[in-house]
Amino acid sequence: MTNKLPLFVMLSALAQAQPVVIKAGTVLDGKGGVQHNTSIVITGSKIAKIDPAAKGVTYDLSKLTVLPGMIDTHVHIAWHFGPDGRYQPRDDNQVTAMGYAMENAYVTLLSGFTTVQSVGSPIDGDVRNAINRGVLPGPRVLTSLRAISNPSMTPEQIREAVRKMKADGSDVVKMFASKSFREGGGATLSQEQIEAGCSEAKAQGLRTLVHVYGPDTITQVSNAGCTAVEHGTLVTPEVLKLLAAKGTYFDPNIGLVAQNYLEHKANYLGIGNYTEEGMAAMARSIPIALAVFKQALATPGLKIVFGTDAVAGAHGHNVEELIYRVQKGGQDPKAAITSITSLSAESLNLGDQIGTLAPGMEADLIAVDGDPLKDITALRRVVFVMRAGKVYKAK
Repeated sequence: MTNKLPLFVMLSALAQAQPVVIKAGTVLDGKGGVQHNTSIVITGSKIAKIDPAAKGVTYDLSKLTVLPGMIDTHVHIAWHFGPDGRYQPRDDNQVTAMGYAMENAYVTLLSGFTTVQSVGSPIDGDVRNAINRGVLPGPRVLTSLRAISNPSMTPEQIREAVRKMKADGSDVVKMFASKSFREGGGATLSQEQIEAGCSEAKAQGLRTLVHVYGPDTITQVSNAGCTAVEHGTLVTPEVLKLLAAKGTYFDPNIGLVAQNYLEHKANYLGIGNYTEEGMAAMARSIPIALAVFKQALATPGLKIVFGTDAVAGAHGHNVEELIYRVQKGGQDPKAAITSITSLSAESLNLGDQIGTLAPGMEADLIAVDGDPLKDITALRRVVFVMRAGKVYKAK
């Protein structure tokens, strides 16, 4: 038996190393490229090649459209409704909280999102780590663990908070430079505070996402070298041009979050700042945000990434944001798909790993029933999900 063990180990390793071949009717590579009737060969967690002459078929997706796994740069994976159906911002039991967060992660993965960036909750780190260990299924998770939101902090305190986030394992820094739109969206941080947060994050090798609405504060955020502006509902065309010139990513969140709050109004009302007045403000924001998005599309060189601000009630419905951007905002479907794949990957500093179907990239890919270039709602019909070479859904 002893002499046979090495052979057994080698045969097992060989079996595990056998390539997976996906036959695809149409391939959208995430950067605007389109191929028909080809095969994607996967070895381990990586794409080895895309070759129409590849032999063998592990998965026949010849009647489907294959594209990179979608990426949402702005979610709150821990937000959930409790057993009574009401929004539950705090959980007495962390095991229960973890269960809800993993449930949200799972439905998000099955809806075609293989990477998400969750900003604001310490439990996001536990979700990320469990998924990374392969213990539980879910998308790749990047997290800020918490957010910098206290306007009374000094610049040095903000710098220290950023260093603590880095030490605790944050992938990114989240800052609030404005109040909620439900409270008018006014500025909460000074230029000095914003510069302290963004410059310290850069020094620590971290990106910075900033929740902000008004044009003056957005200007300060972009000039401070922050990575991305989230929301930006009150931005002006001139400031959009500044964002483009500075290379600041713009994550407008126009088609899911406000609509979700209004749809689930009864689940939120009376909790925290979820008031009738606040909900009315959310309703008013929808046409304003849509008009800003159209201005953003008309701004040359502006990097519009995909983010939803998915909260309780929205998880698993993330793609509705993209459908809204195309159907209501007039975004070209090919550009929209680029935004939800390779451009969002670039904004996460992961453009050399995910977001594109090409040799050497992670085998994060999905298949949908239909052609999203002709009918963007095809992205609702996800029938195959692979992340890092492992299949999680195959109808």
